[in-house]
Amino acid sequence: MKLGTRLLSEYLIKNCYPEIRYVRIHTTAKNTAVIYAWNEDLKLTDPEITRLKRFAAGYLSPYVCFTVKEYRMIRTDQVPPVYDLPEHIMEAAMSRNLDQHRILAVINRMLSNGELTFMKYDWQTGIIHFDLTVKHKVTDIEKDLIRQYLYELIPLGSRFALDY
Repeated sequence: MKLGTRLLSEYLIKNCYPEIRYVRIHTTAKNTAVIYAWNEDLKLTDPEITRLKRFAAGYLSPYVCFTVKEYRMIRTDQVPPVYDLPEHIMEAAMSRNLDQHRILAVINRMLSNGELTFMKYDWQTGIIHFDLTVKHKVTDIEKDLIRQYLYELIPLGSRFALDY
């Protein structure tokens, strides 16, 4: 199954609806995500909400239930920030051919002294479990970077847990 990431889905919305100036999508639970959006007037009208819901149902990940909220709700909902990403992470996240194997390959290409492995998928919670095996102690900075990169590569509607 092809996976839909946050970056790819946001790109598709912006491409289809140029009047939507700000858009952010975040997984909130198993098979559930929120589209946060604002138009150029920093508002979101009822017709825009309806269009975004229809677009999500028809063109984004079919196994994810999307809701739409105003962009300002990002802070209230404590959506994590997004960071500048390396080009290869961006390319992979924007790919329509991203799958479990490519996610592992992209992350493992970055690891010189370790390997990320898939452990299990918990279908009840929607959490993908990974194990990181390294030859040295993983620093907090390395942990944060790996978490940021996995956040961008994991499909919408799923979350991940990382064991070291």
